[in-house]
Amino acid sequence: MKLTKRFVLTTAGVAAAAALLGATTGYATPSDPAPRPVKAPAALKVPDGNKLTAVFGARGVQTYTCTEGAWKLLEPAATLFDRRGRAVALHSRGPVWVSTVDGSAVNATAIANSPKTGTIPELLLQATATRGAGVFGGVSYIQRLNTSGGVAPAGACTGTDQVSVAYSATYAFYKPAK
Repeated sequence: MKLTKRFVLTTAGVAAAAALLGATTGYATPSDPAPRPVKAPAALKVPDGNKLTAVFGARGVQTYTCTEGAWKLLEPAATLFDRRGRAVALHSRGPVWVSTVDGSAVNATAIANSPKTGTIPELLLQATATRGAGVFGGVSYIQRLNTSGGVAPAGACTGTDQVSVAYSATYAFYKPAK
């Protein structure tokens, strides 16, 4: 599927995308006293002194743009879901995650990856900034796990083409242990 225009996620657009993609369930909510542990490759281990505070399933797209004849990641756009299948956050360029429930946010940068055949790599990200006191306030690390899809098209591209490729993942959020 090729997109030639950028798009903006609206509440209606998120709801439509969630309905089309199907909400991922079985994940912890911010109010869970003890989110379920997640399995991660050793390369993506969160440093000691941090505790798991939330786990969400995500579905969305990785959008690539043609740059000098090759596909380059432009931005992700995904919706995160709690275990009941309710949309609770948006993920976009930055990368940034913003709670649609409490307005908190976290920006991060990738510090380690674990490649997987046929899908985007799993990642360990370190927070660079947070906002608010909600689910993403004070987050220190994020793991992107259980990835599926999202790989850039093979081969060369031309012009300013853009393409969005569906993906899903599990995002695990950690805060410093107190």
